[in-house]
Amino acid sequence: MLRYLTAGESHGKAILAILEGMPAGLTVDVNIINEELRRRQSGFGRGKRMRIEKDRAEVISGLKGNVTLGSPITLLTWNKDFSIEKLHKVICPRGGHADLAGFLKYGFTDVREVLERASARSTAATVAVGAMCKLFLNVFGINIYSRVVEVGGEVSREGITEKINSAMRKKDTLGGLFEVIAKGVPVGLGSYVQPDRRIDARLAAAFISIPGIKSIEFGLGIGYASRFGSQAHDAVYHSRSKGYFRKTNNAGGIEGGITNGEDLVLRACMKPISTLMDPLDSVNVVTKRPARAAVERSDICVVESAGVVAESVCAYVLADALLEKFGSDNLEDIKVCYKHYLNRVKKT
Repeated sequence: MLRYLTAGESHGKAILAILEGMPAGLTVDVNIINEELRRRQSGFGRGKRMRIEKDRAEVISGLKGNVTLGSPITLLTWNKDFSIEKLHKVICPRGGHADLAGFLKYGFTDVREVLERASARSTAATVAVGAMCKLFLNVFGINIYSRVVEVGGEVSREGITEKINSAMRKKDTLGGLFEVIAKGVPVGLGSYVQPDRRIDARLAAAFISIPGIKSIEFGLGIGYASRFGSQAHDAVYHSRSKGYFRKTNNAGGIEGGITNGEDLVLRACMKPISTLMDPLDSVNVVTKRPARAAVERSDICVVESAGVVAESVCAYVLADALLEKFGSDNLEDIKVCYKHYLNRVKKT
């Protein structure tokens, strides 16, 4: 079983991830991990923090000679802005953030004690883990990428850029839609035998765990609601050269909780960033009097970056499912099992 934990605060010493279950024998290029971290920080609409931090991961356990040992892998990213003990107290929670709910849940006296961990800064650890999983999946010809579909109702690059510029001028923020596509995914990952083993359930949980993501859909998604079954489902064909195949992919690569061999296609909606430079109404938690919400250093739009994080959680779920099916100790053994399985499927 593949699993990971993250740790660290937005302005703490570092962001940390421990990944357990990666098989022995995988060659790791740390430069590729760092390129994924760079992608997470990029995109028009990012704020001043991304000009301060230049994220680079250190792998401090689980490798020897850049090859995995099968033991837990520790990925460490230092924060340049390590100021958690010096920052001012926050007493006016922001709507749309974990501020008030976390403040009440844990009994804090300072909302900062919530926002330091609830911050999307933690996704640096998620992306580092996802980069490791991508390296593993690439061995089996599986590749994952993302694209921005819409920001603030705009779909063209020019329209999106102008919309973000408009939000900057208004001291507002924007959300949008992005799409993640995984190519080369074999048939048979996941299972219908229990609800928690369904690959779409696992992917949905992983996507919704990303800060700010409010909905996810597979393939046609809500488009199914307006179609007849004859227009919605993917007919099955067979040829000697291709084996079983589809001419359409409305299912988005998943049927009955199992990957069906077609491209995996997922779309997700991210809400606008909660921190507004022209803040919403709030309440001072000390005096209980009306106030304006706290203003923290923040972004205007991070839909492109959210797509990179979503690639990472998608890679993690697929890597876990692949290890579940083909073994998890040694990469060469897994490759033999994988090749045997593909040959069996081809002959069926």
